Amino acid sequence: MQRYFLDEIPENDLVKLPDDIKHHLMKVLRGKIGTKAEFVFNDQQTIRVGEVISIDDMETIVKLGPVLEQTVELPVEVTLILGLTKGDKPDDVIKKATELGAHHFILVETDWSVAHWGSKAPRKIERLNKIAQGAAEQSHRLRIPTVQYCEKIEQLDLPDQMVKVVAWEESAKSGEKSQLVQSIEDAEIAKSIGFMIGPEGGLSVQELGRIEDLGFKKASLGARILRAETAPLYAMSVLSFALELDHSQIKIK
Repeated sequence: MQRYFLDEIPENDLVKLPDDIKHHLMKVLRGKIGTKAEFVFNDQQTIRVGEVISIDDMETIVKLGPVLEQTVELPVEVTLILGLTKGDKPDDVIKKATELGAHHFILVETDWSVAHWGSKAPRKIERLNKIAQGAAEQSHRLRIPTVQYCEKIEQLDLPDQMVKVVAWEESAKSGEKSQLVQSIEDAEIAKSIGFMIGPEGGLSVQELGRIEDLGFKKASLGARILRAETAPLYAMSVLSFALELDHSQIKIK
């Protein structure tokens, strides 16, 4: 069933669809009287099934059913801090990481970032927020992730209680294997974790020091060197495995 996000909380069970949702449901999906869709009220993270009961040239009205109980969000607030990459790589990462459960994205220019957005940043962030919303609807999330832009690492404003991890390839080369696991365990208590991933070419040693000053701990993401667009998806997958799956019947040496 198609899912849409609505910002306004209805006063009763009848909702007039916003123009963009009306167009998609009625024109793209060829909806009609009796067509049903799921509607999520983003502020409350509640979901209700709505049925189209009235259609005319001016408006489409749906009648909402009772609130449905669903648990689809990760139990830990996840922020991905991504070094700015070139081309459409941010599009793909935000789309896929939204499907995997990320809650916040911060794109930041780093020493080795090839891309520099400058005055284009507001327009690009607006577009990426739309991509995040579309991915949240497709993957039946209860929240739309936020996407922000930060011009410098020093401008990052992160919660004190957040567990902070920076992917560092030299940690992988040295055989470090435990920091990521320890950070996830800490995040289960803190209920918040931030992963920082560098752009193509990684992070410079100088900015790594600045990142560590912000409370980040270096961690390996496995023995292999991952692309900038692969590393955040690896981190999200490991987090999901650790927090969402039943390990009682799994034997891992």
